Amino acid sequence: MSLSIVLLAGLAASIFVGFNIGGSSTGIAWGPAVGARILSKTAAAGLMTFFVFLGGITVGRNVMDTLAGDIITIPITLEAGVGVLFFIGLGILIANVFGVPVPTSMTTVASIAGLGLATGTLNYGTIGSIVSWWIVTPIIGFWVGAVIGRYVYPELNRRFAIAVSDGPLLTLDRSGRVPRLTYGPNTDRRELVSTVVVLMIGCYMAFSAGASNVPNAVAPLVSSNAIGEVNAVALATVAIGVGGFTIARRTMESVGTELSDIPLLAALIVMTTAATITTALSYAGIPISLVMAMVMTIVGLGWGRATRPVTARDVVTGQTETPIATGAITADDGDTARPIGQPESKKALNTGNLFNPRAILKYVSMWIIGPSVALLLSYVFFIVVPFVG
Repeated sequence: MSLSIVLLAGLAASIFVGFNIGGSSTGIAWGPAVGARILSKTAAAGLMTFFVFLGGITVGRNVMDTLAGDIITIPITLEAGVGVLFFIGLGILIANVFGVPVPTSMTTVASIAGLGLATGTLNYGTIGSIVSWWIVTPIIGFWVGAVIGRYVYPELNRRFAIAVSDGPLLTLDRSGRVPRLTYGPNTDRRELVSTVVVLMIGCYMAFSAGASNVPNAVAPLVSSNAIGEVNAVALATVAIGVGGFTIARRTMESVGTELSDIPLLAALIVMTTAATITTALSYAGIPISLVMAMVMTIVGLGWGRATRPVTARDVVTGQTETPIATGAITADDGDTARPIGQPESKKALNTGNLFNPRAILKYVSMWIIGPSVALLLSYVFFIVVPFVG
């Protein structure tokens, strides 16, 4: 097979991976804002593309270095890079079939690790560090969410609950000589400020997604020197952008419906926490799943909010008869939130499920099964087809 054909196959595989990343990540970053009618799907996809590029060209290059040169002790050849990308795409396909967010970073690491095992070049120190963070990250997300849900969220909800009014946010006042922007017919200052915050957090999420996911689509090609880093980031950005403008339109409508039915304020807390964890680890060069941090922050936020009626000692020892309802955070408490340890209104405690335990189990299972399958298939493939050179 000629080099040009192999390169074309590698570029096609990268585009496929990036396209599917765009489909899932755009929904995660912009689903809440689109659902609240703050901006259109087209505008969301455009912002996603721009900030993905910023995240990929800055923080994402640290993750690129890890994937391209630290997991195995030899450069990934172009032929091997195409094989790795194939297994990354296969992992995405499996996750899409089961309808769960794609653990792309985990699948990418597992595919490269399979190559390393098959060739005896796996860097166990790097893999150990990465897997350690995969274990620690859900714990961090859960406990940050739990602390906010138990001690901070009710007051935030009382002071800053985000509501979106009907009609345009801003209008153009032409009554004077110079037209000027003014509030829409139903807009107040609080809504304008909250809308700006929602947009900023969406951009932050897109930046974080670019930092963690752009390297997944192109690192195997960068390692083989088939394409430079800047061109690789541009290629991945275009592919992710196309996914955002096309298949992400559906995910932007449905994101969060299986995990949770939570207010926009709670969703923004989850997004900010997850994006901060992911960006920090990406800056350190650790490939990490944005979805992993989000899911466990949602779980922690609900657990913390639901355990407010009992003291911390009772939660730990189980010495309480007060029912802990996981749907507590979906209530609009208004001014009804009571101090820790005091029972709250039925409205605050029985408003449906914050998260679906079966869905959580399915997600966590896929975080284990998906990368494990990619690791095994990659290992077997590169044992049978040893063209690493």
